Amino acid sequence: MMMMKKMEVEETKTSRSQRIGEIPSTTICDHAGKKRKQDSTAEPAIRIAENEEKEEAEEDAEMLPEHMIDTEEPSNKRVKPVVKSNSLTGVITPVKTPALKRIGQSISRSISFRTEARPLPTRSLRSRGIGSSFPRRRNSQCWSDTAESHHLTAKEIKRQEVIYELTEGERQLIEDLSLVKKVYYEPMLKLDIMTESELMQIFGTLDSLIPLHEDLLSRLERLRGSEKTVGEVAPTLINWFPCLEAYVTYCCNLVGAKALLDQKKHDKRVEQFLRLCQESSFSRKLDLWNFLDLPRSRLVKYPLLLKEIQKCTPAEHPDEFTLPEALELIQSIVAEVNKKTGEAECQFYRRGLTYLEDGQRLPEIQQSRFLYCHGELKNNKGQRVHVFLFELALVLTRPGEDRDGGHVFHVYRRPLPNTSLNLEVIPDGETAGGGSFRGAFTGGNDKVKNCFRVSSRGRSKAYSYSLQANDSFSKQQWVTCLRQAMVQSRDRKAQTRRSLAPPHCDPVLCHIAGLSLSSDAAMADVTRR
Repeated sequence: MMMMKKMEVEETKTSRSQRIGEIPSTTICDHAGKKRKQDSTAEPAIRIAENEEKEEAEEDAEMLPEHMIDTEEPSNKRVKPVVKSNSLTGVITPVKTPALKRIGQSISRSISFRTEARPLPTRSLRSRGIGSSFPRRRNSQCWSDTAESHHLTAKEIKRQEVIYELTEGERQLIEDLSLVKKVYYEPMLKLDIMTESELMQIFGTLDSLIPLHEDLLSRLERLRGSEKTVGEVAPTLINWFPCLEAYVTYCCNLVGAKALLDQKKHDKRVEQFLRLCQESSFSRKLDLWNFLDLPRSRLVKYPLLLKEIQKCTPAEHPDEFTLPEALELIQSIVAEVNKKTGEAECQFYRRGLTYLEDGQRLPEIQQSRFLYCHGELKNNKGQRVHVFLFELALVLTRPGEDRDGGHVFHVYRRPLPNTSLNLEVIPDGETAGGGSFRGAFTGGNDKVKNCFRVSSRGRSKAYSYSLQANDSFSKQQWVTCLRQAMVQSRDRKAQTRRSLAPPHCDPVLCHIAGLSLSSDAAMADVTRR
């Protein structure tokens, strides 16, 4: 028994020594800081496994679409736009800016009619890993990628490309509006982030626009023939365009929606929810306001698309005679929406004015139907004021907040009627009259830039306001709008005077009216004359 136990102990020691000898000789560090040796035979196995994983990743990458491997910063642009467009529209002309475009401008700019939101500089393409969280860009496929066009002329191919862009634009708009409803509206309602009445005010009638565009998309898809070409498109658009009158209600609501949304962003829950949504891949780094403004930008693009289709339509094509009618119809609808939106915008800001004294309540303010422009300027003391150029009056205000955190505008000094307005443009580099004007605008220097002066003489005294714009472009926009407002107000005043003047009488008839019935001789004399 003792011998057997002794043999078992020796076998145990032998097995232990064998197991110890199997430990690799590569040096590693334990927790006590001591080094041990480990066998280096495991390294080739690890490298082989890494090479195999790299090869598999490269094979998977080759099978992925190109836009998932190399991408750029998220963009809402498409490959072949009809016209070169900065974001939603281009730079606005220096004349009266349509309210429909002005509402869609970025609130971060100091003057509302200056320009539309400009895109960030395009960054170079960069590769990303398969597991990257960057949002995918939109499918930028063209019509030529989906159909054979060997037998078509270059002009006809371009026409098909524009019609395809029209169709795909409808599809993408439907996707975005559906996304807004499912990702923003419904979660905020269920999580009680905003009340139902607040959400209704911000989103307006957006939900009712989805079926309208689904209808147009289905009509356009039915027009595509076996070779994926579209023949006559104008009659379909003429029948559908009247549906866009629903945009009057939606666009008129955008002014109040933007103000309420900016107010609610001060709530931490709302701000956090919107920020998380914007950082998610589905948003393409667009915020909620960008999505709410998409229908407006789509509406103003229809005339541009139709003009481009008209340019590419060959002679003797059936659309040649009906496209002008479709273009005239959509332009009239856009003009009507713009008019109603301007009236809603003017009414919204009129309601936001608060008066410090009764002398500031000019009847011209309440009689104004639209705004020429509005934005921030500096007065002669260097203070920022928000200036409104209404249809009939110029109003200087100081922004503030009411008890609920909403924006209000306290009327600053006396408003000026446009009919008695005088404008003085101060050239850059000239010295300005008045030390406070010079010191506030130049920081103590003798030169001023981007300044102008408006004045008006009332019954008892004259009023004069020196103002400075942010840059030369803003100054030119203000000067243009002020001149237009002055001319139109004076023309309207002259027209009113002519309409109130007594009618011009024929001197012969006036002489006859002064005669008595018994004066037969005088009557005969007048008749002979």
